Amino acid sequence: MIVYGISTCALTKRAIRTLEEAGRDVDFRDVRADPMSDDEWAELIAEFGDRLVDRKSPDWRGLSDWLKNSEAEAQLAAKPKLMTRPVIRDGDVFHLGWDEAVQAAITTE
Repeated sequence: MIVYGISTCALTKRAIRTLEEAGRDVDFRDVRADPMSDDEWAELIAEFGDRLVDRKSPDWRGLSDWLKNSEAEAQLAAKPKLMTRPVIRDGDVFHLGWDEAVQAAITTE
């Protein structure tokens, strides 16, 4: 299982801790420290579309108008911190965020 996020994100830390406590083997990828390739972003965008970009974040509000009107790939490549977190890859299945539905789906497998 791979958890994508940033090392300073409290929600990502909570997800990793919960998954490890549930006995899951977790690999963490900090998308800021270890940038994702265009193909990796494309795969996540194909799965989640525009939901992958967190438009409620302060980082989003700080974007230039040009970047705000760009495609999600350009926004995430320029500022990986805009990614809605965490993104969890469990084999071929992807999950976005850490709500009750995601937690139930992953921790009970």
